Amino acid sequence: MQLEADAREALPYSFKNCTKPLGALRQSVYACLTCNPPPSNPDEPFTTAGICYSCSVQCHGDHELVEIFQKRNFTCDCGTTRFKPDQPCTLRINPDTNTRGNVHSEQPDPNNKYNQNFRNRFCSCSIDYKAQEQKGTMFQCLGLGTHETGGCGEDWYHPGCLVGQGPKWYEKLSKQNLPRRDGNTTLTPIYEDQTQENGNGQQTAEIETAQADEDEDVPLPEGFPHEHEFSLLLCYKCVEAYPWIKRYAGTKGFLSPVFLQKSDIDVGAPSAITKRKLEDSDSNTDESNKRLKSDSDIEDGGTLSPPTTSDQMKQENTGDAVTASVPGCKLTSLPPAPNGVFSIFAGADFRDYFCHCPDCFPKLKPHPQLLEPEEEYEPSLSEGSDNGSTHGSGSLYERGESALKNVDRVRAIEGVMAYNNLKEKLKPFFQQFAESGKAVGAEDIKEYFAKLRGDDQVIKEANEAARDDHRKEQSGY
Repeated sequence: MQLEADAREALPYSFKNCTKPLGALRQSVYACLTCNPPPSNPDEPFTTAGICYSCSVQCHGDHELVEIFQKRNFTCDCGTTRFKPDQPCTLRINPDTNTRGNVHSEQPDPNNKYNQNFRNRFCSCSIDYKAQEQKGTMFQCLGLGTHETGGCGEDWYHPGCLVGQGPKWYEKLSKQNLPRRDGNTTLTPIYEDQTQENGNGQQTAEIETAQADEDEDVPLPEGFPHEHEFSLLLCYKCVEAYPWIKRYAGTKGFLSPVFLQKSDIDVGAPSAITKRKLEDSDSNTDESNKRLKSDSDIEDGGTLSPPTTSDQMKQENTGDAVTASVPGCKLTSLPPAPNGVFSIFAGADFRDYFCHCPDCFPKLKPHPQLLEPEEEYEPSLSEGSDNGSTHGSGSLYERGESALKNVDRVRAIEGVMAYNNLKEKLKPFFQQFAESGKAVGAEDIKEYFAKLRGDDQVIKEANEAARDDHRKEQSGY
């Protein structure tokens, strides 16, 4: 009863249909490292590929997956030339046979964009994601540009890396000097099926090692805003790629700029961006030690006090920073853009404060995510998952998947497959007793499982015990 009540907690959504026929969507994307293992040298050629939620379960369920979470305008690559012909999609209809499955060698969507996340690398530090070692919170950039244009392509960042102190900046501090986070001091795990949105659809991901002490808090570095103060971030790479947005930093709807203090960290110039995860993740991500957290309780007007100088607050000597006086232009009332390399954090209502005058709107138009919240595709819930109780709905096998909700995604899928394999092996064992009408005894079960294990000694002991057993079965009425 308890197992059925917890049904579909691990994989609550239906995975019957691939999303490729639906075209480009903002959807959860996974990368398969088994089918497309990235080379050790990031400069070597590599065919990246992303798959949808359904294909991650049905076509790549027993593979090593990187959970990349939401990517915009993405079309599933499963069954395309980005995979080998012997790695087909099992969900779509094969046009040659008009049957489901064995779909391969189709043309991928040329508009798909791939960043380092598809290589299981994340953040400006290009960390190779290892679920057992990662802990703390990573934040996803809203993304203004792809890695080809100098942006990040919606990458995930360590707070320490955004301020130039590295992913494990807190290890340099003593326990007594660790700053505390606001609110709850523990990281509450919310599993992949419980992805939530904050005011603008932006997500944050909490990645912590399975062995980490849950009472140990991973702090935010000095100068980084508290999580309740912002709804999204634009990383310094995207800000540098589109410097016109710098002037909004510190104005209404936006927090003060968070400066990158190290000069030796790549700021993502448009000329070359090579290289996080998952990608996680854990993605199973490795995937499933990834945790999602919603920044839902946004407080407007939150500010920071990053270390700045009078020179940093001077107007940038660039054309983008100088805005001519245009009738009705909001930028004319804003202060000059700060100097330096920095990330921008914004509240849930930041879109209300962009200028839409004839000069400013052309800069906004290529980025629809700045104009209105994005619609995120979500697969339909599995049968019986749309109410508070799953008892009496669906099969026990389907609901039994949720017993694995507290393990990572790969192990959950492996557990379901192992259960199914055991069920198939037990079926003929019980069938012989059902047909003969003979009762199943303890020794029968011991002997059968000993055979499954290949344990001859146990079989021998079971037979001897059976000969010494003088008990008789009581006949029924």
